Amino acid sequence: MSNEPVIPVFDGHNDTLLSLRTTGRSFFDSSEIGHIDLPRARAGGLAGGFFAVWVPNPEVGVSDFNSPDPSALDDVYGDTASMPKPMDASYAQNYALSAIGTFYRLVAGSNGAARVVRTAQDLRKSIAADTFAMELHLEGAEPIDEQLESLPAFYEMGVRSIGLVWSRPNVFASGVPFKFPSSPDTGPGLTDAGKALVEACNELGILVDVSHLNEAGFWDVAKISTAPIVATHSCSHDLCPSARNLTPKQLDAVRDSDGIVGVNFHVGFVRADGEDNADTPLSMLVDHFEKLVDQIGIDRVAFGSDFDGALMPADLGTAAGLQRLVGALRQRGYDESSLRKLGYENWIRIFERTWKN
Repeated sequence: MSNEPVIPVFDGHNDTLLSLRTTGRSFFDSSEIGHIDLPRARAGGLAGGFFAVWVPNPEVGVSDFNSPDPSALDDVYGDTASMPKPMDASYAQNYALSAIGTFYRLVAGSNGAARVVRTAQDLRKSIAADTFAMELHLEGAEPIDEQLESLPAFYEMGVRSIGLVWSRPNVFASGVPFKFPSSPDTGPGLTDAGKALVEACNELGILVDVSHLNEAGFWDVAKISTAPIVATHSCSHDLCPSARNLTPKQLDAVRDSDGIVGVNFHVGFVRADGEDNADTPLSMLVDHFEKLVDQIGIDRVAFGSDFDGALMPADLGTAAGLQRLVGALRQRGYDESSLRKLGYENWIRIFERTWKN
């Protein structure tokens, strides 16, 4: 496998900003902590990705996210009844602005090794020049005020994708709990403000991400949005019946919209038993790629790791191990053209259809 060409991977989701801010580690030095830093990205062929801005609930905090066991979150986010109430927008905005500042300090401190991606052409140029490509993403729309007055400002800051929710309710929609086994049909659809947010994102050219959104909200997005349906980091509910995964009917809607699913690497969303067990072979992850490709097509599947925010298969480890996953896909029969589509070309296609270039 070492003689095979490296396939650049542009990844649909990471929580690296959160990891850097909570651990104090450097993005520019290789670390034993977390999953992504620039040296490990280079080692694994990670060409860039969606850098999520996620705002912790003030009464819950982020300490549990530094645990190697994601099930530590289940007491709060394992059921809709235990979810915290929607947070104050001013708190969320202040936290998000600070995280966005971290994002831009990383780019400035890279001495040209990284760049901000705002257009599909930016990503093409970054991959051609071997420059690390960083796209700014809001995971949960809490930083956006209900009247959407701040949305254009976040767009001008470089935000090009917004997940309407994380796995908790906000003024726009309701997320799914971390529940297994469970249908994603766990609550109400979009609020009026949520429907207006989808329309405003379409108008501005901001990608709307349905990962973490419950099923009723998903169908509202499918009805309202004029853009392809995008799930940046989700898997097949048929293979792993977690509330976080997409059902066959949802996947059909993604296909019919010419959208995309970034495959999530978190073992609890990959394994048929839903266990948070790092002893999960890469073949199980490849099964999700194959299932999605069979149902929605090779042009509509991509990588959506959840690096720095989830438990990875031990055989993958960190971003440095990405080419081992590429090799497992290659062994499953995917040729170089298909691997390039999965690796980065499919994200470029979605950006061309969604963003204002």
